[in-house]
Amino acid sequence: MSETSPTDPVAETFEAQRDRLRAVAYRMLGSHADAEDVVQEAWLRLSRQDPGTIHNFAGWLTTVVGRISLDVLRSRQAHAEASYGDRPPELVVTVDDGPAPEDDAVLADSVGLALLVVLESLGPSERLAFVLHDLFAVPFAEIGQILGKSADATKMLASRARRKVRATERPTVTAGEQREVVQAFLAAARHGDFAGLLRVLDPEVRLTVDTPQGVVVVLGATKVASGARLGAATAVRGRAVLVNGLPGFVSWLDSGVPLSVMAFTVVDGRIADIAVVTDPARLALMDLPDPG
Repeated sequence: MSETSPTDPVAETFEAQRDRLRAVAYRMLGSHADAEDVVQEAWLRLSRQDPGTIHNFAGWLTTVVGRISLDVLRSRQAHAEASYGDRPPELVVTVDDGPAPEDDAVLADSVGLALLVVLESLGPSERLAFVLHDLFAVPFAEIGQILGKSADATKMLASRARRKVRATERPTVTAGEQREVVQAFLAAARHGDFAGLLRVLDPEVRLTVDTPQGVVVVLGATKVASGARLGAATAVRGRAVLVNGLPGFVSWLDSGVPLSVMAFTVVDGRIADIAVVTDPARLALMDLPDPG
């Protein structure tokens, strides 16, 4: 049974806003599962509210989702989940059917892995101010009501967050160019081509691997390339995929059991970030395609 009734005008209004609300929550929390929970909680709160007291449903729902997301972020911080930002962001894997006309539009609209990492470094109030204002054009006065701050104070929070984000920004490349770089990396890894790996890796590339024993972080092109050559010896079956809308790769054992999911962030024609999941427990929770 669906959680909303299509004949209920309030439910219809909510359904019209669902995708946007989910996007707000995901950009706030970096987790699709948490975002779904926030949107569900927003619906429950709306269902208990007198519709006659709501003059702007979109604004009211955005405020509710913002407040719930802020509570989640503050809870993470209070429980000292400092390692949360060190693990690879949640990865959603879909089949890569090759270049399509809408690829670049999807790329421009997606929240790349690099931005998610930067957002994780922001404080809860900074993140809320930046996400709601810069990504969803919510006025500072409305954001200030969520934070319990003035519009000017909220504007300063967003400005500080914006500076942190811009400090990490680099020119983007097209989806097709990203595919070529990732394919070059995979080919070099398969052939143990150390020089070829170095050509496509940013000198300061960051590799984050989520293993059963915990998260392992490797920094620098030389170390990442050395590991990629060693990993080539154990590679079995694999296929190109899209991970959070960007080029990635999934590999399987001969038995068909998933071995790893790799997600790449490409800037300036080189790979700047690689997020890998090898933890079987986490792989089992992913909706992965069949081996190619």
